Amino acid sequence: MNDERQEEFASLYAFGLLEEPELSAFRSELERNPELQRLVAELRAAATALAHAAPEAVPPEALKSRVLASAAARGAKGPAEAREKVVPFPSWIPWLAAACIGAAAIWSQRQYAAARAENASLGEERRVALASLEETRAQLADARKLVTQYSLQVAELSTKLKDEGDLAHFKIATLASMLGDSPAALAVAVWDPAREQGVLEVSKLPALASEKDYQLWVIDAKYPAPVSAGVFEVDPVTGVAHVVFRADKPLHAIAKFAVSLERKGGVPQREGPIVLLSP
Repeated sequence: MNDERQEEFASLYAFGLLEEPELSAFRSELERNPELQRLVAELRAAATALAHAAPEAVPPEALKSRVLASAAARGAKGPAEAREKVVPFPSWIPWLAAACIGAAAIWSQRQYAAARAENASLGEERRVALASLEETRAQLADARKLVTQYSLQVAELSTKLKDEGDLAHFKIATLASMLGDSPAALAVAVWDPAREQGVLEVSKLPALASEKDYQLWVIDAKYPAPVSAGVFEVDPVTGVAHVVFRADKPLHAIAKFAVSLERKGGVPQREGPIVLLSP
């Protein structure tokens, strides 16, 4: 990073006002300092822009007459007398002008750098927002595909069961996920009262540790507690399971199906949390 002394010399150098011995030392520093080279280039560009930024002004009409009259008067007095009236131009004025323009150029360069940094930050925020939007769209598309897939499965299963008998006698229910970390888990249960047998199709249910099992329950209005319909496991990769089940007791008026997380081998009465539940 350039210090204030280097910035001051850079301003004078950009306007051709830096003198020896500072000029030689500054040129040596400039050759090995890329950041200082960029600063000088920006100051020169800023000086050029400032020169074009001044508005055009039309001189007063009387100015030409006064200039000609003054030149004629000096010619009449003679060269020696005219020289006595010449007021020397102060040598510090160019330095003051260069310092002012250099300060303005440095300020402009710093404002430009701040604006670039702010734009970069806004660009990064926009990139993150777009990535989040694309991820949300992808999740929504997956959810739509899943709903379509299970709608087709239910339709196919209904058609198949209708071919085998009267569909009105079957109990068909969809079990939705109760897991916050696995909202896509889903299951379809079909109960055939004539055979006292059912089929459970499960998808995207997380695999369990070796000491745990999923247990299916049937809620029948005849019994005060849910009736167990056995335990099952899912494929550890896909979370899919196809289960043919029977209840521990005769079923008469099935209200709901549920799946809970229990100890290995199952339990006579539900102990663990419900992971899937039909409406």
